[in-house]
Amino acid sequence: MRLPKFLTGNIVLKITSLNAFVISIRLVVSFFVQRLLASMVGDSGYALVGQIRNLTAMLTSTSTLGVFNGAVKYVSEFRDNKSELQKIFSSVALFILIGSFVSGGILFFFAEPLSVKIFKDESYHYILKVLAIIVPFIAVNRIFSGVVNGLSDYKTYAKVELISYLLSVAALLYGLLTFNLDGALIAIAIAPVIQLVILLIVFGKTLVVYVQPSKLKLSFIYKNQLLAFTIMSFVSTFLLNFIEIELRNLISDEISTGEAGNWTAVMFISKNYMVFATGLFSLYVIPKFASIHSKGDFKAEVFHIYKTILPIFALGMVIVYLVRNYIISFVYPEFEGMEPLFKWQLLGDFIRLSALVLAHQFLAKRLVKSFVITEIISLVLFFVLSQLFIQSYGTEGIVIAHFVRYIIYFIIVAFVVSTYYAKNGAKTEDKDEAKNEVT
Repeated sequence: MRLPKFLTGNIVLKITSLNAFVISIRLVVSFFVQRLLASMVGDSGYALVGQIRNLTAMLTSTSTLGVFNGAVKYVSEFRDNKSELQKIFSSVALFILIGSFVSGGILFFFAEPLSVKIFKDESYHYILKVLAIIVPFIAVNRIFSGVVNGLSDYKTYAKVELISYLLSVAALLYGLLTFNLDGALIAIAIAPVIQLVILLIVFGKTLVVYVQPSKLKLSFIYKNQLLAFTIMSFVSTFLLNFIEIELRNLISDEISTGEAGNWTAVMFISKNYMVFATGLFSLYVIPKFASIHSKGDFKAEVFHIYKTILPIFALGMVIVYLVRNYIISFVYPEFEGMEPLFKWQLLGDFIRLSALVLAHQFLAKRLVKSFVITEIISLVLFFVLSQLFIQSYGTEGIVIAHFVRYIIYFIIVAFVVSTYYAKNGAKTEDKDEAKNEVT
């Protein structure tokens, strides 16, 4: 029996299905690993794990000066134009050089005060120095991943993600069982190096074809184009993770480190299933939106993405909510305070996914002002509302703020995207009609 054309020809569904397979394996493995991690380091130690993960995420932005989405966009556009790709990667290489040098230098020479700021303890300064050394590897891994995404090679992406995750888990288990919390923090810090090695093994030959390292000449020829993505990445990645670090410190100071651990655990579950969508955004949504120029085509594509992934996502979230107590008892047995946080986190994440599909239009079309304004509004709302709600609702106030923030964010993004096409869509459609008449 032949499958319906909707299933066989749906690239979104293919990417989503492959992501779902990889993430399902990740979730199963993660349940066992997180159970061991939670039982060995406790809720306060788990909060520190959240801090190092946020810091590593910030470094993926600062070490490359945020040009990941630029790499995705331009590799997608110029995949058949090797000479133009060389100009792009020559500029990207210079961005990496500057970003890695500055990021690594700050981490290394200011390790002690940063350790106090992030971990509330100067004794973890050595972890920051380890991160400083591997910053260049984080940067190169990030850009090479951008090439995979730009080529929409979702099968390679899934393979690299799965293998590197399993090896990173092995390193985490070794570090945890041998050196307890310190070993776990070091293992999390070096995870990008493991991913880079796997990426080079699996995708190295193709990378050489597109990047051509021997022909790279450091230049700023694509400076203006890439700087737009630097600004957007600083807002979306760096500031977001900085705020999460600050909110975790706020919970520790206002309530307890145990409650900070509860929020970190819920956030970890959230980030695991949001990876389900992240791959789709960079592999499909950005390249696809970059090629769309009319409002009608954009609306059709958004509807196509929504009807494909939102039902799947909704079903998964309902399942997570229904089995939340089993997750807590099996994975986080000492984290009873997690239970009230699930509802608001899941509702917020569903609206977030819906909004992010629209917001990736800003990245695809390099709409810097629209992206920065909407992201800053979103982040300010999250930070301010969290500080307000925590006074009345405790830790639950943070996830309520998360939910309210994304309702407002969705409305704003939908309005801005609609306004963009109201101004630019008509012009494009007129040009297309003129071309048709000439033809």
